[in-house]
Amino acid sequence: MRYLVTGGAGFIGSNTVDEIVRRGHSAVVLDDFSAGREENLKRSAGKIEIIRGSITDLPTVQKACEGADYVIHLAALTSVPRSVKDPLETNHVNIDGTLNVLVAARDAKVRRLVYAASCSAYGEAPIQPQCERMSPDPISPYGVTKFVGELYAKVFYRCYGLETICLRYFNVFGPRENPTSSYSGVLSKFVTALLIHEQPIIFGDGEQSRDFTYIENVVQANLLACDAQNCAGKTFNVGNGGRNTLNEALRLLEKISEKKATAKYEPPRSGDVLHSQADITEAREVLGYDPKVGFEEGLRRTWEWYAAT
Repeated sequence: MRYLVTGGAGFIGSNTVDEIVRRGHSAVVLDDFSAGREENLKRSAGKIEIIRGSITDLPTVQKACEGADYVIHLAALTSVPRSVKDPLETNHVNIDGTLNVLVAARDAKVRRLVYAASCSAYGEAPIQPQCERMSPDPISPYGVTKFVGELYAKVFYRCYGLETICLRYFNVFGPRENPTSSYSGVLSKFVTALLIHEQPIIFGDGEQSRDFTYIENVVQANLLACDAQNCAGKTFNVGNGGRNTLNEALRLLEKISEKKATAKYEPPRSGDVLHSQADITEAREVLGYDPKVGFEEGLRRTWEWYAAT
């Protein structure tokens, strides 16, 4: 089987590519390397095709889709704060780019496209955990763009017969996330702050909670979604099914690292939700999704990876 992974040099993408190669399949990476890094692909070097380009350029996406059986569409501007700062660019990449990928996949007659959606579509959900039947209510430009991508994916299934599945990721973390970016996830920043003896920064009081989901679980979901039956046109949550506050996460990291962590608290950021937790019942029943790595074990593996690099 031949897989195209857009954003394949990024954190989630490169881990997905490695698993595709490990399973003996062919992988093509489309990435403009604005966020992705070539070093992320060193494990699969020589076994994959790399196309350097942006999803905002339709001819490039069409070339990448040639011969693909599956498309795993991960390329995006993935930051809530960045989207608040620059909604036009976020819209351009996440909506225009996604439409290009859908058009190219349709025309190339791929078997299925898996779209990386986001829990940000839920916004400030009044009930936890969040299930797919809840009405989306995003509170950031990023959340809007990711939800619009879902709508386009479903419409392409209904109008053109392109099988699409949307996976709403919940706060993915783990090895290869770039902590130097101002838009990286909080756990990678906590880890690197402790490693260089700096104060971890928390925006707000730290009692906001997240369903932190280890990367290995997300890779599993990506590949399950390519093969699962009777689920085209649907959306599924991908998380651990629990939640931890940022203060709890930092205390657990203290225990794992055996380093003292005193947080520096700063004002909350616009667009950030207070609480987020996935109901993963649908993903379990339909996709066969079963998160193998829990939060504490994932945080331990993440600490060990960053400490060794």
